[in-house]
Amino acid sequence: MSYTESIGSRTYRFADLKTLMAKASPQRSGDQLAGVAAASEEERVAAKMALAQVSLRTFLNEALIPYESDEVTRLVIDDHSSQAFAEIAHLTVGDFRNWLLSSTTDADTLTRIAAGLTPEMVAAVSKLMRNQDLILAARKRPVMTRFRNTIGLPGHMSVRLQPNHPTDDVKGIAASMLDGLMYGCGDAMIGINPASDNLAAITKLLLMIDEFRQRYQVPTQSCVLTHVTNTIAAIEKGAPVDLVFQSIAGTEKANAGFGISLALLQEAYEAGLSLQRGTVGNNLMYFETGQGSALSADAHFGVDQQTCEVRAYAVARKFKPFLVNTVVGFIGPEYLYDGKQITRAGLEDHFCGKLLGVPMGCDICYTNHAEADQDDMDNLLTLLGVAGINFIMGIPGADDVMLNYQSTSFHDALYVRDVLGLRRAPEFEEWLESMQITDARGALLSASPQQPLLEGARDWMGIA
Repeated sequence: MSYTESIGSRTYRFADLKTLMAKASPQRSGDQLAGVAAASEEERVAAKMALAQVSLRTFLNEALIPYESDEVTRLVIDDHSSQAFAEIAHLTVGDFRNWLLSSTTDADTLTRIAAGLTPEMVAAVSKLMRNQDLILAARKRPVMTRFRNTIGLPGHMSVRLQPNHPTDDVKGIAASMLDGLMYGCGDAMIGINPASDNLAAITKLLLMIDEFRQRYQVPTQSCVLTHVTNTIAAIEKGAPVDLVFQSIAGTEKANAGFGISLALLQEAYEAGLSLQRGTVGNNLMYFETGQGSALSADAHFGVDQQTCEVRAYAVARKFKPFLVNTVVGFIGPEYLYDGKQITRAGLEDHFCGKLLGVPMGCDICYTNHAEADQDDMDNLLTLLGVAGINFIMGIPGADDVMLNYQSTSFHDALYVRDVLGLRRAPEFEEWLESMQITDARGALLSASPQQPLLEGARDWMGIA
C-alpha cells in the first residue's frame, strides 16, 4: 500500500509503510548512510503528516519485514493480544499520540494495553513526538522487575556498577567495585564486560563477585557479559550465574550475526531459571541493544534504524528481563552523529521500551570520534532521570578503560539523585545504611576506616 501527502503544490509519495516510517524519522546519520532517510525537511514533515493518518490496525496487516522470512516478525504477530489492543484499535497514529499525552491515560491504562502494542506501532508514534512528549509519556509507565532487589519503582533510579579492566585483573576490578559501592552504586547489578571470552576467565570473575556478595550480604545481582552460549556452559559447570546476558537486535538476520536465535535465548532463559538464585523475583535476563546494529550488519531490509531497535524490545519482552540497556551512543557517529542525535535516540528508546513493558535503562555514552561531549551526556542524563529511567551506568571517572568509550560516572548518579530526589532500590538502600555508607535519606556519609565495608573488604580483595 502506498501513501501520499501534499504540501503546497508538491505531492510526496511513499511506496509502502516502511518507507513512510523511515522518511518520518528525525534526522540521523545511520538512516542517511542506509539511503532510507528523508531527502529534505519538507519531505520529513510530509511523511509525518501521512503517518499520523495511518490506522494502528494497519501495522497488523502490513509487516515491514515479511512474516514468512523473519522470526522476530512472527514473534510480534503471534504474541499480539487482540484483547489488549481493542481499547486503542480505533485510533490512528496521530490519535494515539494525543491519547498517550492525555491526562486521563495513566500507568494502569498503559500497563493494560501493553500486550496489544507492536514495536512498529510504538516506533511510529514516537516519530510524531517532541522530546518533551517522549519524556511525559514514558514517565507515566513504570516497569518494575525483581531478582535480589526491586528495580523500576516510581521515584527510584538504579545504577549498574561497571568495573571493567583491560586485562581482567581481579584486583583492579575489585578496586573499582569497592569504589562504586562506596558511592552507593551497584543496585541494578555489578556487571563486568570481560576482556577475555574464555570460560575459565568468566568463571573466575563470577566466583569473585559472588564470594564478595555473600560475604557482605549485598542485595544485588552479578553478570559477566559474555555470549549466551558461554553462560549456558558456565551454568552447566556450576558457576554462580545470576543474570544471563546477550546483545540482541530487531531482525532474525541481525540476531544471527550475534550468533543467536529465539530458541537459543529460550534455552538460556530456562538454564538461568533452573538455578533459582533470585530471592525476591525471577527476572534474570539482561539484554543490550543500540540503534544501528541491524544496519551495521546489513540486516535491516530497508527499515529505519529506530524501528529496528524497537523490534529488539519485542525480543526482550518475550523473556521477562530484569534489565534492558540501550547503549545509545556506543556504535558511533556513523549511526548517531552528534549529541543532538544521541539525545533524541536515548529518549526514543526509553519511551518505546517502556510502552512495550520493557524495563529500560540507558548507557548514556559516546565514542571519542562522535560530535558529542560530556555536556551532552549531562543533558541526556537529566532528561532520562525526569522520564523515569530504570537504571544508568556507573563507571570510574565515566571513562571505560577496557571498552574505550565515555559514559556516566559514580558522581553523575549522585548528581541526578540529588537534583531529582531519586532513591535507590529499597533493599539495596537498606543495606547501604546498615553498612554506614548512607544515612536514612540515602545521602552519602563521610568515609571512615570503621565502615564495615572498608574495614575488611580491602584486605579480602588484596588491595591497599
